[in-house]
Amino acid sequence: MIIFKNVRIFDGTGAPPFSGVVAVKENRIVAVSPDGAAIAADFAVDAHVIDGEGATLMPGMVDAHAHLTWPSSIERPVREMMMPPEELALTAARNARILLDHGITSAYSAGALSKRLEIYLAQQFQSGGLPGPRFIPSTIEKEPPAGDDNTFNPGQSEHEHQLSGPDEIRAFIKESAEFGAKSVKLLISGESQLRPGTSFELQYTEEELRVAHEQASESGIWLNGHAHAAEAVKLGVRNGFRVLYHCTHADEEALDMLEARKDEIFVAPAIGVIQAMLDFTPPPGMDLSEQKADGQMVLERHRELIPELRRRGVRVLPFGDYGFPFNPHGWQARDLDIFVKQLGFTPTDALVAATKLGGELMDMGDELGMIKPGYLADIVLVKGDVTQDVTLLQDKSNILAVMQDGKFHKEPRTQH
Repeated sequence: MIIFKNVRIFDGTGAPPFSGVVAVKENRIVAVSPDGAAIAADFAVDAHVIDGEGATLMPGMVDAHAHLTWPSSIERPVREMMMPPEELALTAARNARILLDHGITSAYSAGALSKRLEIYLAQQFQSGGLPGPRFIPSTIEKEPPAGDDNTFNPGQSEHEHQLSGPDEIRAFIKESAEFGAKSVKLLISGESQLRPGTSFELQYTEEELRVAHEQASESGIWLNGHAHAAEAVKLGVRNGFRVLYHCTHADEEALDMLEARKDEIFVAPAIGVIQAMLDFTPPPGMDLSEQKADGQMVLERHRELIPELRRRGVRVLPFGDYGFPFNPHGWQARDLDIFVKQLGFTPTDALVAATKLGGELMDMGDELGMIKPGYLADIVLVKGDVTQDVTLLQDKSNILAVMQDGKFHKEPRTQH
């Protein structure tokens, strides 16, 4: 038994934090009480007691758009995306541990630079062989063939990242499910940050995405879509995609469609990478003027789009597209501050999106993402009141303890 006492509890529901005591037995939260005496009487015998000294106890966060194989982190910036498979595996393992270090205890993949690596990583995390988040693994992101400059993920061969036609799409999704992927991501639109102007271009037909949905349903695998263009959003909604990333140019019809499926679909704008691009000072000779102009437009569009999606009840989630040299793993918590300062969230709203809604994304909303009896003990202890200042989560030294599945990844220093 582990008891956290003298903590300010943010339970993930959106309610104000309250002082109290939380008891954990094995991998579950068994009691939450503002009255520590009740827990002390029932559970304190032979318990390991952690004195939080007024710190905030909150649910672990969920990265809704994780790219563990994108190599750059705050510990090791990497200029190129391509690396030998052995180095990529070790780098991805490092990135997974960095997520845990920063209080991200679950992650939902938005695509990998390797066909099967994430499946092996997920097995290692689950068995305790490597430290890492609860993980929904994926495989290589797919887009249709085009010219030689049409590579979404640098370092991937055309054969690996491209699909052509309904038959190939069906075969790809079927195979992905058979070797253990839980989700697959298709690039429904292009990406202007990589090829200027292509965010408005569709990359798949209605027939291709209908086949994708049919096979995904048959194989028991989720579909995720990179979708900037309004028609890309509509294609994703019509064809059963579970997560749509970006949704930048969603028009009124697309908004209506998202609202109609608000209980089945998630939107993750991945806005942190846009802010990082705007903040980045390129080295001499690197011209990023087009990317920065596009990034400013995307950010301004999301300042209008995201509040409207939330008004309609659509679940909007933070994090995503970390792993570039200018946007490394370990910076994920910056998203929360962007949500607060630019997208109309309160600090509490942003934390609910990162915890409670993240648990729903993981398809574990009845046992993950809140501090409640019966829920899994994925818990973070943070110095200060994060419901007033989400930037506290950007400093790893403020994260006093990280518990996943009832076991400490990072042990608190203050123990009794």
